[in-house]
Amino acid sequence: MNFKNMITVVIGHRNPDMDAICSAIAYAELKTATGAKNVLAARCGNTNERIDYALEKFGFEAPVFVSDVHPRVEDVMQREVVSAHFRSPIYETMTRINEMTFHGLPVVDDSRRCLGLISGFKLSQYLFPPLDRISAARVVDASLTDIRAAFHGTLLAGPDDTEVHPHHLVVAAMHTTTFTKRLDELDRGSTVLIVGDRWNIQLLSIEAGVRALVITNNFPPNKAVLAAAEAHGVALISSPYDTATTVLLARAAVSSGKLIQPDFTSLPADMPLREAQSDVAMSAQFAFPVLGPDGRLEGIISKSDFLKPVPRQLVLMDHNELSQAVSGAHEIPIVEIIDHHRIGVAPTHQPILFLNRPVGSTCTIVATCYRQAGVPITKDVAGLLMCGMISDTLNLTSPTTTDVDREMMAELAGISGVNPADLAAEIFSVGSPLLTMAPTQAITADCKEYSEQGYRFSVSQIEELTFAHLPEKRDALVASLEAYRAENNYFFTTLLITDVNSQNSVLLLCGPHSFTRLIDFPDEGACAWKLDGVVSRKKQLLPYLTGLVARVV
Repeated sequence: MNFKNMITVVIGHRNPDMDAICSAIAYAELKTATGAKNVLAARCGNTNERIDYALEKFGFEAPVFVSDVHPRVEDVMQREVVSAHFRSPIYETMTRINEMTFHGLPVVDDSRRCLGLISGFKLSQYLFPPLDRISAARVVDASLTDIRAAFHGTLLAGPDDTEVHPHHLVVAAMHTTTFTKRLDELDRGSTVLIVGDRWNIQLLSIEAGVRALVITNNFPPNKAVLAAAEAHGVALISSPYDTATTVLLARAAVSSGKLIQPDFTSLPADMPLREAQSDVAMSAQFAFPVLGPDGRLEGIISKSDFLKPVPRQLVLMDHNELSQAVSGAHEIPIVEIIDHHRIGVAPTHQPILFLNRPVGSTCTIVATCYRQAGVPITKDVAGLLMCGMISDTLNLTSPTTTDVDREMMAELAGISGVNPADLAAEIFSVGSPLLTMAPTQAITADCKEYSEQGYRFSVSQIEELTFAHLPEKRDALVASLEAYRAENNYFFTTLLITDVNSQNSVLLLCGPHSFTRLIDFPDEGACAWKLDGVVSRKKQLLPYLTGLVARVV
């Protein structure tokens, strides 16, 4: 998931139920209607057939799937990257470095793959070598074309050359006699002679067979010099600059690829920011290229970029405990919580809006938020909110149902024009979890993790219209519960299977004998108990289970 601008992610708990999905969509719509920018309704788990039915019925798409919100390198990296091409002369690279806050640049090839880094320090060492290596300053490993381009020279006569060779820069600032002796000492085939309007020196150099002759200050050569250059195959070049400037620019003609640091630390865009920060903490590298899988340059990040705020924040819907939240929620600002469960609670760095009301559904709370904000509820949103309420309160029959739920259901039914009883019949007739889901899916479709007295456990719930299919599925469900317990190192795992018609449930639970022996409901076979009149995970089952945990010796 790629965020460039600050975005508010409205998201329910892991393994979301109807209430979590519907409330997230409706609350995101409300926040947008009240002027909030970049609001995204999201989910961190799969929908099911009933949720899909409700969304389709009222014209909504499933929220965007977001499995992880950990801050990543791509969240804070600089995307507009100034780079140097490996064939670019270093004078161009130096100009670009001067425009940047970095002390260097990444160097790329024609496909924008990063070949290495070039630093201002490395460039200064090349341009101003120490005294014991000062003779190396005369050698430019570049093509004649690059050298000419470096000082914006014009080819007046003779051949050009695009092949890269070591060229020796020589300035003819001496008496003719002395210069004649100097010519004998030169490797004339690689010499680029730089001179002013000294025609005798120019002719001597051409006749001696230097590789190129550069006449500075745009001094025009005479006809004899032009003819000699053509005759001897010497490149005759005019420079618009004086001798000192021409030499300086010519030395900067070497390609950037010649001075790169090929061993460098790069980072992938999807790398967790905390991990990346640890990796680069002790590095002296000036910046860190961010590369795609093919090595292409996607961005760059400096150590100061790690201090940037991550461009997303969370609104938690239908939960307030980090153990139930999307992965990475503990590293992202939580700015609001809308919930109707027990208080866990997810820690925040600053005061936030926290609405926690003892009602039957988070959708009920969202509906009241519309009322308080003075925002009319549309027919489709009203229908969606009804679906969440019907699912979480078993159409107002659950013991968690309050007068607020009943009042709001009546109001929403009037807006949507949908009869709650008819809608409930439609929802619960869709997709029996026991028949349409594999055992592992059934126990994770609506599963919440809790921690009590130092013990971690999970409580799942599914609704059926009848227990008729349970006997043939029970053994597989128990086996999956035990495997899920071992996989997550839970103290115990449970699945509450509720018959919405009879308002009774069967509890499947896998855990140690020291715990299961405390359960005092009637046995329904191995790892199964009959819970007549129990339909609410939140208000009936969870308090019972936490009470048993407190009794474990």
